[in-house]
Amino acid sequence: MKIFRYLPRNTTKPAPCFGIAITDKSFIILSDICKDYISEKTSIIDIISNPSLNDKINHIISSPQIDSIKRHQIDEVDLLCPLDKISSLRDAYAFRQHVKTSRENRGLKMIAEFDFFPVYYYSNHNAVSGPGLIEINKFFLEKLDYELEVAIIIGKKGINIDSKDADSYIYGFSIMNDFSSRQIQMNEMKLNLGPAKGKDFATSIGPYIVTKDELIDSTIKTKNGNHYDIELSCEINKIKYSSDNLKNMNWTFAQIISQISKGTMLYPGDVIGSGTCGTGCLYEINSSKNISEHIWLNDGDIVNILTDKIGNLTNEIKIV
Repeated sequence: MKIFRYLPRNTTKPAPCFGIAITDKSFIILSDICKDYISEKTSIIDIISNPSLNDKINHIISSPQIDSIKRHQIDEVDLLCPLDKISSLRDAYAFRQHVKTSRENRGLKMIAEFDFFPVYYYSNHNAVSGPGLIEINKFFLEKLDYELEVAIIIGKKGINIDSKDADSYIYGFSIMNDFSSRQIQMNEMKLNLGPAKGKDFATSIGPYIVTKDELIDSTIKTKNGNHYDIELSCEINKIKYSSDNLKNMNWTFAQIISQISKGTMLYPGDVIGSGTCGTGCLYEINSSKNISEHIWLNDGDIVNILTDKIGNLTNEIKIV
């Protein structure tokens, strides 16, 4: 299923609701089919961690009963980040092309340790938004960049998870855009501590959480865990800049989960990003151009990340 959060329009006191996308344009309201489970206090974590509720939803949307349930238009509501509560946001570094190019841009050779274990950093889980307008402080404007990623959402609690079991801990997938201030980041990285203020201000996730069962036909099973054949691209103001496929991750999500969970508990709703895909940011794209031709994000730009399986995530930038 494709679950999302939204605000209804034309109401005096709109409250966030949960929807299930039935087509690219239509959805049903989750509370219309699961009144006994859903209330105003229900969070996405409650849904993720309730297998019986998920079974009920899947049964209804795959049965003839679905035809009798009222449908609504997605473009008539305001989409939110599908996660209303995020306790942890980690971002990995799983695409070799991006790592290699990023190091070259800093005058560094490709590092052998990339092949030893998957690495990640913690981002700001309180600075996450969904589709639509995203406000960014002018402090971060110099060399403002997007990052084209896919995130997984953890579905159950676990620690010391073996990579052969780790895919079962994934509840679903969403698009993630890790906005970055490259000038700040480049200065910070000289201290060899990792991304800090340059990535502390804005991440967008959405529009849906797409559960694993929706991606069976795109799943490539390997001894190191599943890869996923999902086409990824990004446009700025309707001009295409990025293109890759999620299956090109050099580390699988299963391997990343296994590494993160060593001695550390994972919880339902934890978010883990794939890291930026090949050509998935302006920092990488600009590396092949003269400085006078470099492109960075600015006020009013519309960034649209497109996939062929998990929706499109669109943000308009407003510098404040």
